[in-house]
Amino acid sequence: MIRIKTLEEIDGIRKACHLTADMFNELIPKIKAGISTYDIDMLFKHYIESHGGTPAWYQEDFPGAVCISINEEVIHGMPSKKRIVREGDLVSLDVGINLNGYISDTTHSVLIGKVDPKVRKLKEVTEECLRAGIAACKVGNRIGDISKAVFEIADRNGYGVVYDYCGHGVGLEVHEDPSIPNVPFRGMNPRIKPGMVLAIEPMINLGVPDVDLLDDGWTVVTADGEVSCHEEHTVAVFEDHTEILTDLNYK
Repeated sequence: MIRIKTLEEIDGIRKACHLTADMFNELIPKIKAGISTYDIDMLFKHYIESHGGTPAWYQEDFPGAVCISINEEVIHGMPSKKRIVREGDLVSLDVGINLNGYISDTTHSVLIGKVDPKVRKLKEVTEECLRAGIAACKVGNRIGDISKAVFEIADRNGYGVVYDYCGHGVGLEVHEDPSIPNVPFRGMNPRIKPGMVLAIEPMINLGVPDVDLLDDGWTVVTADGEVSCHEEHTVAVFEDHTEILTDLNYK
């Protein structure tokens, strides 16, 4: 069931999302070569808890405040003292905050130092996919219009679009209906209505779209070992516009 949020609920979600944006603005500059994914996780955990929130992933039993996925890791990379960020890496940081019962969800991929031009282009195209998906997220359209907008841009550039994982509703729970695939699909295709709060999140691979789940039960990697990029925003749908709640430039 899709949960239509009240204006009061959207305001609570907005506060959680703005805190998330503030956190990224402060912490992204600290993500540099040599830092461990454990230390990244501690930076985000401290920021969230010192501002009155709780890492949202804890309620999903994920062993960290941040999903930190590097290069061929698509999503759900686990923090570790042994996993060190290197020059040339693409690091995807997927974070949610539970603030007074309202939940944010956003992902930003960070390029570390001098990266391969093809990886830089992958990030640029993934960001373009996200913008296109958000532009298609408006009253009267359907969820499939978001999927089509994301897929067409990635496919035009020759990239693989992950089909096993997708965006979703968010705000009162970490994962809510509806699912928002990044590829065209058959089946339930609800119309977009005011009061929906959605996490739109393209996951785009440099190579094939196929992925594998590692033995840790969390980390998803590309089947061919090529780099993947993940970008995500939480948006709220209103009658006359769609607001990007996790916009880093919301102020």
